[in-house]
Amino acid sequence: MSPTDTTFDTRPRTSDAAADDGLGQPAQVPTGGWRERVRSKPGIGQAYRVGVFVAGLLCIALGFALAVLPGPLTIPPVLLGLWIWSTEFRFAERFFDSFKRKAQDAWIHAKAHPGSSAAITIGGLAAAVVAMWAVAH
Repeated sequence: MSPTDTTFDTRPRTSDAAADDGLGQPAQVPTGGWRERVRSKPGIGQAYRVGVFVAGLLCIALGFALAVLPGPLTIPPVLLGLWIWSTEFRFAERFFDSFKRKAQDAWIHAKAHPGSSAAITIGGLAAAVVAMWAVAH
């Protein structure tokens, strides 16, 4: 393809960087499941992916809205949206896997150090109660 050629190369990219980025690539699904059957139908499969994207985006937007509005529970909607995306998109699957690893490491640390973990948890809950009381008054 010459530099002045205006036609587009429609062949799939096969470079390692393109194969590893996962952007837009579907996540792996079990064979023989209903999601594999949905994906096999071009129009329905694309509509399903758009629906999954919108549902995840709404959860993530809700989490960010709760971060600026008064109220608890800002992180769970973001994680829920990321989990929804991870069911269909490879980039979100990798991102969600890193959150799972960090959560498992935190759980192992909490079980190894129950005293400090309890103190930090109780301190955080007490600070949240004080903050909610201060906002209410």
